[in-house]
Formats: sequence, structure tokens, C-alpha cells
Amino acid sequence: MRILHTSDWHLGKSLEGVSRMDEQESFLNDFIEIVKEHNIDMVIIAGDVYDSANPPARAEKMFYDTLKKISADGERITLVIAGNHDNPERLVAAGPLARDHGIIMLGTPKSVADIGEYGKHRVIDAGEGYVEIEINGEKAVIITVPYPSEKRLNEVLYAAMDNEEERVKSYGDRMKLLFSSLNEKYRDDTINIAVSHLFAMGSEEAGSERNAQLGGSIIVDGSCFPEKAQYIALGHIHKPQIVPGTNKKARYAGSPIHYNKKEISFKKKCYVLDVHVGQECSIDELEFKIYKPIEIWKCESIEKAIDMCEENKDKDCWVYLEITTDRYLREDEIKTMKVLKKDILEITPKISGVEMEEIDLNIEKSFEEIFRDFYMKERNVDPDDEVVDILLSILNEEESENETA
Repeated sequence: MRILHTSDWHLGKSLEGVSRMDEQESFLNDFIEIVKEHNIDMVIIAGDVYDSANPPARAEKMFYDTLKKISADGERITLVIAGNHDNPERLVAAGPLARDHGIIMLGTPKSVADIGEYGKHRVIDAGEGYVEIEINGEKAVIITVPYPSEKRLNEVLYAAMDNEEERVKSYGDRMKLLFSSLNEKYRDDTINIAVSHLFAMGSEEAGSERNAQLGGSIIVDGSCFPEKAQYIALGHIHKPQIVPGTNKKARYAGSPIHYNKKEISFKKKCYVLDVHVGQECSIDELEFKIYKPIEIWKCESIEKAIDMCEENKDKDCWVYLEITTDRYLREDEIKTMKVLKKDILEITPKISGVEMEEIDLNIEKSFEEIFRDFYMKERNVDPDDEVVDILLSILNEEESENETA
């Protein structure tokens, strides 16, 4: 069986408030061709399909169009699990319709796939945390653990715990208990795979992931993964890598696009594995294109920065501009740079050896937009509308009091 492992598409994600969906659409078009060219039997998408729980309509359309095309009228199985960015219920809402195309969608660790036909293949057994699939006469048992928040993990395990002492075990211990129980679903006559979306100890974050750890509690050790698994397909970390201590079986595919300037130092890829019953996987790496690179321009003066913007005004890239200077930047200088090079995202002046905060180039933003940008930058999540409404109401009250005074 030939399987392709990918993850962390983050459809709808922006960079400093600028949409990346054109690049994402280019990636998806290429991804469809990759799946076809390599005769993939099953595609695994290991979470974070979207960048937010409420993705843009265009992002959803791109995802569904891609699923339909890679399914090839049900010739190919696609398995999708939810990540920490996804709304599990929204992600799997199209599940009943997707089934005819060979698409299995699972939102939480308690999700149970329906047994029966999926396109031209079959789910022959399923339960909480696992699914058994028959593809072209071969059988595969797949342990499926979509993003296991502490709340979701407790829902899965607490019913089986007899006392409070068992319930206060660490997150890692509980995950090990879960994987250990699911490990019994594997058989000697099946291909045995696991897929999850979580943070494994020793993995190297790339800088643009939403931190899913609270005081180090939401983290697992590589030893917790099911021992009998031939391959463990993971999502959440944006840098492709092997999880230490797993005998190279557990891997993060990473995100397909550089979503942060900290990610530009490594290549983006997916894994293609050939798996046979009772044998080690043969694993190949497929590198993705860079559709619009992120560049960091370091200039020794304001004049050189302006010259660089002029020289590279037609270059198709995102730019972080760092300028060494002995004075503050004037507004007209910032505007000149932005007019010359339209894809400048941030300008960071370095004055007398002190690194200043990035300058927001959009000087026409409302207070609400500025607050939302600040909140996203600090917490990596959009503020609740209720929080924004309360803040705006307080400001309006103060303005009214000042006008009365």
C-alpha cells in the first residue's frame, strides 16, 4: 500500500494580516498532481486543515475541491483528522457526502467512522480511536487520534477509570494509556498505521505553530506511541522531522508553505511510504515548491534600504526589512519604501544597537483592527467578539465622558 502523509495546510492563514490563499491554491493544484503521479492509495492529512475554527469561504472551497480531485471518483482513500486549529464539528460536517468519494473525516478522539463502502473501498471495522480499511484487497488498521485536548482526552479515558488517583495522571501518561489500549487493535495480517495531531517531546518547533502546551502539560514522550505501528503520521509541528526515540517511525510532515520568517531555513515536504504487512516502511521525501519566498533584508542605512526597495521592486517575495540607523524613520521614508516594494510586511529600525518594535505600515487601521492584530500577535488566536465589544464599549464610554466634561 502506498500512503502519502501531509499535514498543517492552514488554509486561510495570513502573514502579518496579508492573505496567503493564492499561494495555498497553487500548492493544492500541485499537490493533486503529486498524488496522481505517485499512484497514491491513501492520503493522510494529519490535522490543521484550516488556520481557524471559522475559515474563509474560499479556504473551504479550496479544501473540498482538492479532496474531490485527489479522490478520483472514489479510487483513492483520504483520511482527514482535526488539529488544534480546526473546529472538529465544522471540519467533519461534509463527512456523509465525502464518503462517496472515499473520504474519512474524524474530528475528535471519540469519533467513530461509519462501517461500509467509501468510494470503491471499504471500512470493515471502526471504533473510538481506530478504523480498519480494505484497499484493493489489502487491510490496514489505523489508530486515529485527532487533536487530543485535555478535555477531549478525559472524555475518552475517564469512563474506563475506577478511581480519582487514575484520573490525575499526567497528560503524557493518559496518552500512553490511550495508545496502549488502541495498540491491541493491530494484527499480524494487517498494515498498522497511527495518525495524530499533538506535540511530542524533543520535536523542534518552527515558530508559527500555535503553542498547544500549558505549563508543559500537553506534551507526550515518544515512548507513548503504539509499539506495533509501522508508521506514525503526525501533525502540529511545521518543520518536517523524525520524533526522537521512535526508531524513525513517528514523523511530522510539517506545513507545505513557509508560514513564518522563522521557517525559511528549512525545506517543506511530505512523506510517501510503501508499506507491506509485517515489514518496515520504505519512506521517500517529496519536496514542495516555494511559491512566494519570505526574505529578510538587512540594510546598513535608510538610503540603502530605499535603494534596495527600488532595485527589487518587481521581485515576487514577502519582505521583512531591518534597517541600521542613527535616527528614527520618518513617515515619508516608510511610505517611499512601501510604494516601491508593495510586499514589505514589517520595517524594524535598529537605533544605537537597540532593536525597536516592528512598524505597522498600515497607518489607516481603526482601533478595533489594531487591537485584533495585537491580540493575534501576542496570543496567536483571534480575540472573541465579546472581548472586542467590551473593550470598545469602555472606550466609547470614556469618549462620551470626555465630551461631556
